[in-house]
Amino acid sequence: MNLKREMLMIIIPFLFTLLFIPCVKKIAEFIGAMDIPNERKVHKKPMPRLGGLAIYASFLFGYMVYGTVTTQMLSILIGSFVLVMLGVFDDIKPIRAKVKLLVQIIVAGIVVFYGGLYFREISFLGLKLIFPTWLNEFIAIFFIVGAINAINLIDGLDGLCAGISSIYFVTISVIALILNKMGGLDIILCIIMLGATLGFLTHNFPPAKTFMGDCGSTFLGYMIAV
Repeated sequence: MNLKREMLMIIIPFLFTLLFIPCVKKIAEFIGAMDIPNERKVHKKPMPRLGGLAIYASFLFGYMVYGTVTTQMLSILIGSFVLVMLGVFDDIKPIRAKVKLLVQIIVAGIVVFYGGLYFREISFLGLKLIFPTWLNEFIAIFFIVGAINAINLIDGLDGLCAGISSIYFVTISVIALILNKMGGLDIILCIIMLGATLGFLTHNFPPAKTFMGDCGSTFLGYMIAV
């Protein structure tokens, strides 16, 4: 374990997101990805939506610096790119729910079938459940799509989605630190995502200056599921 390296894995994505957000806000204003106030909204003026792009770009930068190339990681990168692009288009002009669900299933399928990322066994209340591979793959796809939409649905208040996601990433990182298991891909991704999400939170903490949009909330749900 190298504590200095782990701290840099948080600080570098944090600073990247922090500095990239103003550029993303200008992009959102230019392409019309704005959240317009109405009777159901708390904010009083149009807010740029594409803050999730800064989180994603920071994640990619952190991965390039600290990650390693594996088939599993390539599947995660491919799926995340497709999902973020879907979110960007949805933030500009709403896409039908059926289309979004279909793309999310495809994204989950990429991770499961190409990346081989699925449940080998499921432990629940002291029971160890082992199912056929095809059923484990189906459960994994259902789980990934469910997590994507669960995090997306809570993105309704300033700082809520980014705050809850940050709590998740820091919890997993602390557990890994206690167990001295900091070298796995899952932990590296958690640490990088923690820095990226905290950087966005500085702009999204009440009163928010920007929103992450669907491109951000679905990406966070996807990374938590992964």
